[in-house]
Amino acid sequence: MNSVPTASSETSTRLYQTINPATDEVLDSFPQLTDSQIQETLERAHAAFLEWRHVAVSRKVELFLRMADLIEGSRDDLARLATLEMGKTLAQSQGEVSIVASMFRYYADHAPQMLADQEVAVPGFSNAYTRREPIGVVLGIEPWNVPMYQAMRAAVPNLMLGNTVLLKPSEISAGSTLYFDKLFREAGFPADVYQTSLISREQVSQLISDIRVRAVTLTGSDRAGAEVGAQAGRNVKPVVLELGGSDAFIVLDSADVDKAVATAAAWRLAIGGQVCVSPKRIIVTEAVADEFIEKFTQIFSNQIVGDPFDPSVTVGPLSTKGAADSLQAQYQDAIERGATVLVPGGRMNGPGAFFRPAVLTGITEDMRVFSEEAFGPLGMIYRVPDADSAVRLANVSKYGLGGTVFGEDLEEAGRTASMLDTGAVGINGFIGAPIEIPFGGTKSSGIGRELGNTGMDPFANVKTYGIA
Repeated sequence: MNSVPTASSETSTRLYQTINPATDEVLDSFPQLTDSQIQETLERAHAAFLEWRHVAVSRKVELFLRMADLIEGSRDDLARLATLEMGKTLAQSQGEVSIVASMFRYYADHAPQMLADQEVAVPGFSNAYTRREPIGVVLGIEPWNVPMYQAMRAAVPNLMLGNTVLLKPSEISAGSTLYFDKLFREAGFPADVYQTSLISREQVSQLISDIRVRAVTLTGSDRAGAEVGAQAGRNVKPVVLELGGSDAFIVLDSADVDKAVATAAAWRLAIGGQVCVSPKRIIVTEAVADEFIEKFTQIFSNQIVGDPFDPSVTVGPLSTKGAADSLQAQYQDAIERGATVLVPGGRMNGPGAFFRPAVLTGITEDMRVFSEEAFGPLGMIYRVPDADSAVRLANVSKYGLGGTVFGEDLEEAGRTASMLDTGAVGINGFIGAPIEIPFGGTKSSGIGRELGNTGMDPFANVKTYGIA
């Protein structure tokens, strides 16, 4: 499983360590790259780019389809690794594997069109066209919640474009990411076009400042995004930042309450609530609030918390004890400041990072959860008089990743959705982050977009040719 490059004369004393969050068992350790190994890795990635950029799209399509087959064939191993490392249920990890395979197929199917020359009329030229061209080595910095999806979301569009990728995974989920190095080799990709790179924050800064690294993409906290964005700016390099959110889920007077409840609860609890686009703030108009709350709290009360490999379990542990403790501190702060507990929950005693799902209402501006992102199975319900009040509350947040509006009056629902300051919004359905659409946010949720038909653009030289 460990595909770290061969050690040089330096010895790394720092480790990436994966710990089972359900049992506290240390699963594996991986040595961090030394500074000289990083330079060797970068040199190989740059040399690979000089060849890979010229590989025909048709050949890349063949490799992508083969990779998709290998991912599907490795579904059980990959899903088991992800569940062991970060704690989501096995069924959710299996779903993640399927999405990753679909990502390779999506770009295999659409790349010929995406990469085709776009003709334009330019006075004085008989022919002119624009072309997406690769730029070089791209550094991806990705988190642990959906480690395979996040890593490949950075890698897949870039590899199809012709860039090469260095991918820094989370320190707690290196195993599932390193598995992809093996799959790329088995699929027949040239050596070093993709390399999982186990590096420190300081070494990330070294790479960003290196002229051979041409762009950076990061998914993480707004604090980490600000640091990486500033470094990229100082080095005049394109950067894409996806920095999380506190997405609003608005339920209007005309909503189908049963459908709204089922959708909001399912997506708030997905991956133990550790999803950037999770509906963290549920905003319900008074006309339907009582019915919504009764049904929503019933679902949260019925969750089964435990071993994520047990098919009967619906919520596994959080990713780490630290994550569970942080959520508990936010939860306790809200209670101490007067929030109403609709479903009691919180940090569970014993081994592991378990947090029983809870629901709060009566949340006020002085509570941490009002302005902070709550990363875990904590439902928060706000009651408002009408749609305009819902929009004002939704837009108060510093985040603007996604949002949801439920209402059978489509004119009102559409108007409400149009006023949300977000990168995406679903009407009568949760839109999330599907492969087919550009994904990203506004405000502190980041800058730039990945996936969809524009997923290559932040990492491409959109070059214009003119023939007189």
